[in-house]
Amino acid sequence: MKTALITGITGQDGAYLSEFLLKKGYIVHGLKRRSSLFNTDRIDHLYQDPHESNRNFILHYGDMTDSTNLIRLIQEIQPDEIYNLAAMSHVHVSFETPEYTANADGLGTLRLLEAIRLLGLEKKTRIYQASTSELYGTVQEVPQTEKTPFYPRSPYAVAKMYAFWITVNYREAYGIFASNGILFNHESPLRGETFVTRKITRAAARIALGLQDKLYLGNLDAQRDWGHAKDYVRMMWMILQAEEAEDWVIATGKTTPVRDFVRMAFAEAGLYLRWEGTGVNEVGILDSIDIKKFEQATGLKLTVQGSTFNVQGAESGTHSPLQGGRGGEPRTPNIGTTLVKVDPKYFRPTEVDLLIGDATKAKEKLGWEPKITLEGLVIDMMQSDLKLMKKDQYLREGGYKTLNYFK
Repeated sequence: MKTALITGITGQDGAYLSEFLLKKGYIVHGLKRRSSLFNTDRIDHLYQDPHESNRNFILHYGDMTDSTNLIRLIQEIQPDEIYNLAAMSHVHVSFETPEYTANADGLGTLRLLEAIRLLGLEKKTRIYQASTSELYGTVQEVPQTEKTPFYPRSPYAVAKMYAFWITVNYREAYGIFASNGILFNHESPLRGETFVTRKITRAAARIALGLQDKLYLGNLDAQRDWGHAKDYVRMMWMILQAEEAEDWVIATGKTTPVRDFVRMAFAEAGLYLRWEGTGVNEVGILDSIDIKKFEQATGLKLTVQGSTFNVQGAESGTHSPLQGGRGGEPRTPNIGTTLVKVDPKYFRPTEVDLLIGDATKAKEKLGWEPKITLEGLVIDMMQSDLKLMKKDQYLREGGYKTLNYFK
């Protein structure tokens, strides 16, 4: 029975990887930061009380900026595999917290590698370092492979570049089985609410349910290679089962503009957009409604009287999506309403315009291929967020106030 240590276990990837490893019979240890609020929502279903015997899922307090803590935990756990997923991973925020980002994301990786070396675990412990497609920044070739030169464009990416090369250095200098996985964008219903894809699906669900009026975004032209996190954590595990430690690109090989992701998300709720304007003046306007799809997605009843749409709550009386009505007589969804706008405050100081990965090496040497399409990803995220946002809808209809922190 293998033992794994996952840093960043409370994040999207940590949660999916924990499930994956537990199903394979691993004992999973996770590193989580101390917080005055509960921060384990994604893994609560895996939690095992410390009083239980034969636990195979164990959490430890720790931080990537604390060397002594990391050394002590690795000494106690004696892991066969370490998955370093912990990071300050929000690119835009890294411009505001560059020093902390460098400390946690760059030096944090060094601390783990040094712990392995100092404890004499070079031959026992294998380590996976979560690298990122943001390393490519201003891309030097299309698509990007393991051999494409890096050109990072954010403090986050620069910190991750140090982590990448220190991982390579310890592999070559000390013989540690240390591999980088250069993961392109990977999303899921567990994605953090301030990341662009989750921000989009949350807003599309809230707008369809009448809980929000507009979605504000930054660069709609940015193109990303989006996959599902479930596919990518499977590849993380495969990387540490390989015969040799190497560096790997993990990507779908398809790129999509942010604008198209927005369109696909709203369409899952039966709302079809058209785009007008350019640059900061571009807007997404409600062009048409698929009545059947809207009703299935929201649970609301949409009736047609001539050319007018009326909306009524399927169970609890009246409710008006799209225009934000709250009770009273049904109001008409306004075809032509602007639902998406550009806000320059969401632009990065230095933008990354195009990312698309070539995972040929992973497919040929390890047999990895993504199983979930972009369409499947959007459906998964929208179904989850519609279900989640209906809780707010029920509270509103019951006369309770709800807040939206993620507009």
